[in-house]
Amino acid sequence: MTNIHTALTTAAHPEGGTVTLADIRAAHDRIRSGIYRSPCPQSIPLSDLTGCRIWCKLDLLQRTGSFKERGARNALLLLDAAQRAHGVVAASAGNHALGLAYHGKLLGIPVTVVMPRFAPLVKVATRSKTLAGWLAKWLAAKGSISCTASTTPA
Repeated sequence: MTNIHTALTTAAHPEGGTVTLADIRAAHDRIRSGIYRSPCPQSIPLSDLTGCRIWCKLDLLQRTGSFKERGARNALLLLDAAQRAHGVVAASAGNHALGLAYHGKLLGIPVTVVMPRFAPLVKVATRSKTLAGWLAKWLAAKGSISCTASTTPA
């Protein structure tokens, strides 16, 4: 299995370096077919409060309820064929897990998410319930809670 952070960093910048505007545009093009383009309206109350014009990106409208799925989808799409076949492993107690599981399922890439045992119970319960449609099974792991997304029915 592939560590998703390492794969993303290496694929985007094999020589090291920093993220450029071209990288951001390339990521936008890669993910656009699988991500909802959420609105970004101006917030009149926040603008009035701060004396500045403030806009709020409504990423709660994404399928997983968070902006995290953009990075998850981008990382998965940067994997080569061998890495996709092996699948990915990530540690997350929340929205990153949802994004990886959801987009892994859509893209046919196996995803294993390890959730720390110390994660708040409400997060564990919420993630378990929400991930149930995308994950084949939950496994108890020593010191953590592990769940596996599968591209085949459980």
